[in-house]
Amino acid sequence: MTIPPPPIEFCTRHPDVATGRHCTRCERAACNDCLTPAPVGSHCVDCVRSARPSAAVRAKYWNASQNVLVTRTLIAINIVVYVWTVAGNREFDLGLSQSYIDNGEWYRVITSGFLHFGLIHVGMNMLLLWQLGQLLEPAMGRTKFTALYFIAMVGGAIGALLVEPNGLTGGASGAVFGLMAAAAVGLKQRGINPMQTGIGSTLILNLLITFAIPGISIGGHIGGALTGAAIGYFLLKPRWR
Repeated sequence: MTIPPPPIEFCTRHPDVATGRHCTRCERAACNDCLTPAPVGSHCVDCVRSARPSAAVRAKYWNASQNVLVTRTLIAINIVVYVWTVAGNREFDLGLSQSYIDNGEWYRVITSGFLHFGLIHVGMNMLLLWQLGQLLEPAMGRTKFTALYFIAMVGGAIGALLVEPNGLTGGASGAVFGLMAAAAVGLKQRGINPMQTGIGSTLILNLLITFAIPGISIGGHIGGALTGAAIGYFLLKPRWR
């Protein structure tokens, strides 16, 4: 008894090329030139092409990323500054304290907003900034969002100086609290209860953490939140969607 040889198969796209391989997705015969390695097996040209997003989908993702360009830029700056300070132990070059202000170093009101003490500090602030930026920046526009961020940052710095003038403070928390408070005010102005959304609960939770954990800048957080709420009342009222 003899076993007949298996039938010879030819590549679907190249009928003159014999092959023993198949696309693991559509199971059609394909030659080596037509197969692309995949996480499981190999895919033919047609399956690879169909898996790619269309031009319209790619444009949608591109436009979405451009809508939060300021948010992305702020996050990038914060991360770069964090790496720079850690690499050179430069916390005192950027931090905020009343003694530095007395010496005329007013620039620290801004630079301290990009200073972070540890990975958890910068990580949590950047996570909140990313989430809030996706909500606020498209609704407000880049100019107003940038203004809100930096004005809240300054408000947080002033609050830190008033409450703990002798401490070395830093972080984007003041600006982030300002964004949270502004978002809550904006929702309220549109007839939406912030407590029924993630914004209200996140703001309350972070305020509780502010008072519960030692070493957190109470003045910076409260100052940023109050400033953000006030600015958000004017900037978000006419255009909030």
